Amino acid sequence: MAKNQKTSFISEDTENLLSHFRIESRKRRAKMFLSNFKLTPETRILDLGGWNGMHIHAVLENTPVLPENVYVADIKEQAVKQAKERFGFVPVVIPEAGSLPFSDKFFDIVFCSSVIEHVTVPKDMVWALVSGRDFREEALLHQREFAGEIKRIGKGYFVQAPYRWFPIETHTGCLCCYLPRRLLVPLLRLTNRFWIKKANPDFYLPTMKDMKYYFPDANILEERVLGITKSLIACQRSE
Repeated sequence: MAKNQKTSFISEDTENLLSHFRIESRKRRAKMFLSNFKLTPETRILDLGGWNGMHIHAVLENTPVLPENVYVADIKEQAVKQAKERFGFVPVVIPEAGSLPFSDKFFDIVFCSSVIEHVTVPKDMVWALVSGRDFREEALLHQREFAGEIKRIGKGYFVQAPYRWFPIETHTGCLCCYLPRRLLVPLLRLTNRFWIKKANPDFYLPTMKDMKYYFPDANILEERVLGITKSLIACQRSE
């Protein structure tokens, strides 16, 4: 074994299974999105936290939406540049916190998938903050502010977040959703050495109560797997 090579106890079959599970989840989510919104060539869509645009590209494939009306916003400049180069989307670099650089109701739809749960505390604090109560208070505050920005800039929105009480925590692939933060943080320090999914403890997974608190006027949809709620989606159709 090479000197700096990390040991992994995860088989290739397990990796493939996790990848298949993630792809199928995104396909189900795309169907839910398309069933709730009427899309035209002029529909202006923001993929908030959309990285390099691959997800929204897959969602909008075979729809009439024009690439120049799709904006991909992320804190990573290189990622949004790839969204423009590969798909012709409009790239936007956004700050980690604070107001989003768009006017009120600029978008017909704000699409936001598996992002809001990471809007919690500054990234340089996530490993040091082990108090579950303090982390939750900060997360609720920042997630509510983030939700407010989504509602401000979008006539409609589709905001998905992994459900807190789904048995497998989606960011780690572990059964750690029930652990208090004082145990979660050291556990992730350990599992990041060998587990296939490396994770930062920056996520606060919302409950149904939290999503209703953030989006009181939205319809809260449930994405289910084998009858179990996997994700919550705040859906508000465009006017």
